[in-house]
Amino acid sequence: MLEVGTKAPDFTLNDKNGTPVRLSDFLGKKVVLYFYPKDNTPGCTRQACAFAQHYGDFEASNAAVIGVSKDSAASHLKFADKYELPFVLLSDPEHAVIEAYGAWQEKKLYGKVGMGVVRSTYLIDEQGVIEKVMPKVKPDSNAAEILAYLGKQA
Repeated sequence: MLEVGTKAPDFTLNDKNGTPVRLSDFLGKKVVLYFYPKDNTPGCTRQACAFAQHYGDFEASNAAVIGVSKDSAASHLKFADKYELPFVLLSDPEHAVIEAYGAWQEKKLYGKVGMGVVRSTYLIDEQGVIEKVMPKVKPDSNAAEILAYLGKQA
């Protein structure tokens, strides 16, 4: 995982519509950059819906929400439409950005060991510097924890 106080690595990834989005496009705003394993799975859906539910609070805090997984843009489009997700979802099929942010790690599932996306979140400040690192977050409390950090009630 990257450390607080370091410059967030810039990147360009496609959103759900196939439009390139750069992290540096968000300079001047805080960015909640969260990495999640897979669209339409129970934990990832709960996490995304919590961000959607509190999206107005993030906007009021001058914070953009960006979700990143290795799913395709088409998968993100279906996921965002199904759950009415108002924030940016980015596709990283080669997991280059996921790896750059330290979210691609060894995981154990049902006794099997493999590599995968570890659910983690970064808060990046208005100048593009990492302000807060949240490794191995819980899908049900992630959005509320960030809002509390930003001084907002979830």
